[in-house]
Amino acid sequence: MEELIKWAIELQFIAQAGLTYSENKFDRERFKRIREISAEIMSAKSGLSIEKVKDLFCNEEGYQTPKIDTRAAIFKDDKVLLVQETSTLEWSLPGGWVDVNQSVRTNIIKEVKEEAGLDVVADKIIAVQDRNKHNVPPYAYGICKIFVLCNAIGGKFEANIETCDSKFFSIDKLPILSVERNTKEQIEMCFRAYHDENWKVLFD
Repeated sequence: MEELIKWAIELQFIAQAGLTYSENKFDRERFKRIREISAEIMSAKSGLSIEKVKDLFCNEEGYQTPKIDTRAAIFKDDKVLLVQETSTLEWSLPGGWVDVNQSVRTNIIKEVKEEAGLDVVADKIIAVQDRNKHNVPPYAYGICKIFVLCNAIGGKFEANIETCDSKFFSIDKLPILSVERNTKEQIEMCFRAYHDENWKVLFD
């Protein structure tokens, strides 16, 4: 990640903490301006509109912590299940943000059902990654990506508002991936975990 983007993210974090804990109205105005500057930097470097960046970058309250994203690795006949995103027609491991009322386990089960139509058992954690170290483009906030090895026990795919198709792919015949969500390297990691009974969780 470019140094300028790293600095913008750090400025946003400092400003967010300042707005959370500072009671002095003059300091709060300064922290608001720091947050605006960080958003302007992100907009200039990412090509996104300043309004879009502010929506992503400046909409939280309280002490800022990373969001959590879960991704399910489901295998059959040495192929991995991917779903096709309706918005981009690119492919990804089923998953998404962890809802506030869900755990990692219950969330991945819910997401697979919603996106792939399958009922699964969440067996083990494959990896916990800092998204901005592995995926592009860099986001203006921290994300912990948790990859979970799952076993399908029933269900079937039905098109929905998020995904329009679901198929199993071998590692050498992957479709066009949504690299914002998962890269070929991350899917290869999931294959290695699937083949290794003694897999040890990877984490950044």
